[in-house]
Amino acid sequence: MTESENKDSSQAEMRLPKLSAADLRTYSRMAEKMDVYHNHFRQSWNTLYSACTANRRPKNLTLPQFLRLGLDFCDKLETHHAIEERYVFPHLARRMPEFKSGVELLGQHRQIHKGLEEFQEYLNECKSGGRELRLREMKGIMDGFREVLWTHLDEEVVLLGAENMRKYWSLEEMRKMPM
Repeated sequence: MTESENKDSSQAEMRLPKLSAADLRTYSRMAEKMDVYHNHFRQSWNTLYSACTANRRPKNLTLPQFLRLGLDFCDKLETHHAIEERYVFPHLARRMPEFKSGVELLGQHRQIHKGLEEFQEYLNECKSGGRELRLREMKGIMDGFREVLWTHLDEEVVLLGAENMRKYWSLEEMRKMPM
């Protein structure tokens, strides 16, 4: 963004009226819902990644349970992205350039998916007995998409936050949003 565009954007934001508590809740609804999903992904990731950095599984998880946690993480995140790409992003993209195809969020999805494929393949090989689970090796795979995943989980919530949503949608439109 150029300095001029940045200035124009800042001036437009300053012209927006202060939101009432009720209006803030309406505009924040999607971000709050998204953050609930993202927090679940963060929690699962942290359990898996912490095991890798400590080089030991959590004491409360057997090997099959630990592998299932990883595979569930992959499946749920892929499903989450598929729903976003099929239903949420196209609706938002009608007015919000951040959600149009070919932009950063979808690019992040592709990078994350590439990492998830490798992660899922590794976990399935460990589950089938074709490979021994090596937590340092698993960490290397997770490190391959860690930064883009965490950036994405944070940025998407910010983009769905009240201050951004109100630039594009009226209160009435927000109340009728299918998400």
